[in-house]
Amino acid sequence: MNITKFLSATALGGLVALSPAYAQDAQGEEANDDNVIIVTATKRAQTLQETPISVSVTSGETLEAAQIRDVLDLQTVTPSLRVSQLQTSSASTFIIRGFGNGDNNFGIEPSVGVFIDGVFRSRSAAALSDLPNVERIEVLNGPQSTLFGKNASAGVISVITRAPQFEFGGAVEAVYGNFNNVVLKGDITGPLTDTIAFSVDGSYNRRDGYSNIVNLDEEQNNRNRWAARGQLLFEPTSDLTIRGIFDYSKIDEICCQVTTVVAGPTAGAIQLLGGQFSTDRFSYDAFLNQVPINKVDNYGGSLQVDYQAGAFSLTSISSYRELKNLFISDIDYSSLDVANETRNQKVKTLTQEFRVASDFDGPINFLLGGYYFDESISQISQIENGTQIRDFFEVLAGGNPADVIAGNPSVFNGVEAGLGLPQESIFLTPLLTAEQFSMDNTSYSIFGTVDFEPIDGLVLTGGFNYTDDKKDFALAQQSFDPLGQVNLIDAFIVGATGGTVTSRAQFQALPAANQAALLAAATNPAVNPLAGLAGFQFQPPFLTIPNAVEDGRTRDDKFTYLLRASYAVSNEVNIYGSYATGFKASSVNLSRDSRPSSTDFVAGPGGSTFGAPSSPILDAGLALPNLRSGSRFAGPENATVYEVGIKGQWEGFGFNLALFDQTITGFQSLAFTGTGFALQNAGQQSVKGVEFDSTISPTEGLVFTFAMTYLDPLFDDFPGSVLGDLSGVTPAGIPKIAISTSATYAHEFGASGNKLITRIDYSHESNTPINNGLPTFNAALGNTQIFDREVNLVNGSMTLKLDNGLEIGGYVRNLLNDQFITTVFDGVAQAGTVSGYPSAPRTYGGVVRFKF
Repeated sequence: MNITKFLSATALGGLVALSPAYAQDAQGEEANDDNVIIVTATKRAQTLQETPISVSVTSGETLEAAQIRDVLDLQTVTPSLRVSQLQTSSASTFIIRGFGNGDNNFGIEPSVGVFIDGVFRSRSAAALSDLPNVERIEVLNGPQSTLFGKNASAGVISVITRAPQFEFGGAVEAVYGNFNNVVLKGDITGPLTDTIAFSVDGSYNRRDGYSNIVNLDEEQNNRNRWAARGQLLFEPTSDLTIRGIFDYSKIDEICCQVTTVVAGPTAGAIQLLGGQFSTDRFSYDAFLNQVPINKVDNYGGSLQVDYQAGAFSLTSISSYRELKNLFISDIDYSSLDVANETRNQKVKTLTQEFRVASDFDGPINFLLGGYYFDESISQISQIENGTQIRDFFEVLAGGNPADVIAGNPSVFNGVEAGLGLPQESIFLTPLLTAEQFSMDNTSYSIFGTVDFEPIDGLVLTGGFNYTDDKKDFALAQQSFDPLGQVNLIDAFIVGATGGTVTSRAQFQALPAANQAALLAAATNPAVNPLAGLAGFQFQPPFLTIPNAVEDGRTRDDKFTYLLRASYAVSNEVNIYGSYATGFKASSVNLSRDSRPSSTDFVAGPGGSTFGAPSSPILDAGLALPNLRSGSRFAGPENATVYEVGIKGQWEGFGFNLALFDQTITGFQSLAFTGTGFALQNAGQQSVKGVEFDSTISPTEGLVFTFAMTYLDPLFDDFPGSVLGDLSGVTPAGIPKIAISTSATYAHEFGASGNKLITRIDYSHESNTPINNGLPTFNAALGNTQIFDREVNLVNGSMTLKLDNGLEIGGYVRNLLNDQFITTVFDGVAQAGTVSGYPSAPRTYGGVVRFKF
């Protein structure tokens, strides 16, 4: 089959459809038993070696054998992919070839697009449920503009589930593992009529937590989730297929374990007041004042229509989805009652895609499609002041510990008296902040490819995508703490001038020398006793957007393209070369750290409004005390990639090799700041690398796989990061070498049809810095102390498959109990403290499965 038929097949299937050996075919039977990887889509097939794309494929049988239930574990068999879970059960980051974004901020679309049965899941919380009845998972590396309507500038994760069958069948599965892990899965499929088939599947996953909140006698990092899905397949004629899917999944868990990697100077204050925190990185003990709450409801439906009209294939995919995400967490990660955060988020998404593809006998074929995306996001969030927050900050402010413990603090009472604030008001409001965020996003794209085959085996491809994206957003915040409402520089100036200067206009009317002298004195802690309180102004007033200066809108459009040549050197070897561009529209900083850009506002020394230069926001009378510049949104990402590859397939051996040079200009960098996020564009980030995977079957029943990715990333230009100028620095968190390898042996017991399948796999990430530093901790050390991570995971399984459909087996994940810190962050309101997420411990269990 040539490349033109491949493109027609993708139109029918809704996405690039790659299936390895042992995947079920359209009748649910096992495919050929060699190591050929097949591209499948509605009765068409093509070997992976003929597909000029760098892609990794994991079959449903591999998912079963390796006990991979969600995309978090997929990275153990896909070296170009990294997945990390941070803060909550719903917040994960997908990274391909070193590019990806954090998903804790719902205003940011991921650079790695996740699709399930052709439907884009715009937030990772909508893609994290257990995956029942999966046929295969494909990871496409690099920009994927021409095949996916919603651009993914770094790559795509595509999950394909099994369609209903016209032959009755199904499976049930029960798993019991350590930490009292109970997993129940089941699916059933069959015909309703000669033209209508159905399938129903579901899963239930419950596990005790492997971490213990010691002081609350509660477990965390547990599993408590279930999912259900129903499908109907209607085939009234051989040319028309209609597939409807509805699914619902729910997560209600306690997550996630955080340990203290470095106990900073504030640790003594926590302990003095009776608080505790974990300092043993892998004891899996935690001390909190609030049991975390993580609840996710994710549901929706899709309708796919495929129609064959002669040489033309038409496909329509319609979908509607809703996501509800609620979490409550103790953000200081100690048993001291300092502060808790609540976020309640909702996402509604409507998509429509339509494609037409040709399958002419001549040398030219085409694919043309359109895509529409309409999404609304809302978020209500707040930070609650704990009952001990004032005492904690009183000690940090220099208050006498004995007086604080005795209930006779003096520092903040004195501050309140000096600033004219009510006594007992600082840090004693029920809420520190409350926020209301919303965003509406509509976009459409037109995309297509044209293939020209001038001679047999040589295919020249040109592709394009035009995307138009519009976002309208509104953000408001109420900051309740009275100390945050006072600019300490301006307050000093008011006092120093005896109350004769109480406004910016009066200050600016002073002689320049007087202004400079007042600002110098006000910003000198030795002169201004109030200056030292700036560190306690955590959430100053927030400038609502839209406003008279900021319209709360982004408008982006971009034309991207693909040029590619592929050639079948022989029946066994194919080569290709391509140049592609990609695009991701602007992202919005939906967090309490959203601030006007420096072109709209520049604060004076110490955040002074009196000493601030003229700016649009200040001139419009919108400036608030302690307002600073930052980021409301990050502009678009523009990706380019040069890639060459060779793919070979012989009896018992196959390999794929790709060399690439990929660059993203304006990469949307997201940094956690403690209670919010700093969002900004890196000038340019690039990566050069090699991807290799191979399959070797030296004898019947024995299969070895080996895959490796080598990456050489660089911040070509990033002068304005939260860590300073990172231009010329190697981006952290990207392992230079990642390896995934496995050995599988299927021993057959004579002609009985019974077999014993044994599998062991190993994944490795070379030692690499976790990040380029932390804004608070490393800034004070000049970035001299960076934390590293190396990963070595060994997993194994053994399954006895009987001819009657019964399967009995066991598994172990992280056999050697490898331990590492996945990521680190600055402790919230604890300067010098570093918190981190420890890796999961060894898990193991037994499996009983029956297929019929």
